[in-house]
Amino acid sequence: DYELCEEWGHLYPVPREDLISLHREHLLHLLEMGDMEKALQLLQRIEDPGICLAISEQSLDQHLNLAASHFLADYLTAHFYANLTTARRNEIQALYMGSKVLLTLPEPSRVNYFHLSSRPLLVLEQLLMNMKVDWVAVAVQTLHQLLAGQEVGFTVDDIDNLLSKYAEKALNFPFALKEKRS
Repeated sequence: DYELCEEWGHLYPVPREDLISLHREHLLHLLEMGDMEKALQLLQRIEDPGICLAISEQSLDQHLNLAASHFLADYLTAHFYANLTTARRNEIQALYMGSKVLLTLPEPSRVNYFHLSSRPLLVLEQLLMNMKVDWVAVAVQTLHQLLAGQEVGFTVDDIDNLLSKYAEKALNFPFALKEKRS
């Protein structure tokens, strides 16, 4: 049905908002089905970059599943970086990084951290608090790779400070010394 509507839109004038709505719904359908290849083909078929940007941003704001959010954040960063405001750019890059970190976690556990996907430092902190040290190691390595040359509102130093803070807490043993009495 979406493809038929798309063909109809090529033959007859369709208002811009209706065209955006049609393509957005088609894109959301493809992303929900997990068909990233067809989703990419759909975005590439859209000739007007303004419409493509609107569709991608509106779809991203729908808070889809993790893979779809990662795909859209990656697409927006790759194709519309210059068209985004600095705040929106940082928000999308943070979502991209957070979703990338979550994709490194075991699949059954991802749902527990999905609500933090746009806040990668909070994901890291939550993993530290839950004593998931192996997962933290992979997350830190992933973030270090992604942060190389990027400006997203936090730095490698922020990650290191967070790790230092929790390492210090892990070594803090509150106990009272008892004196030996003869």
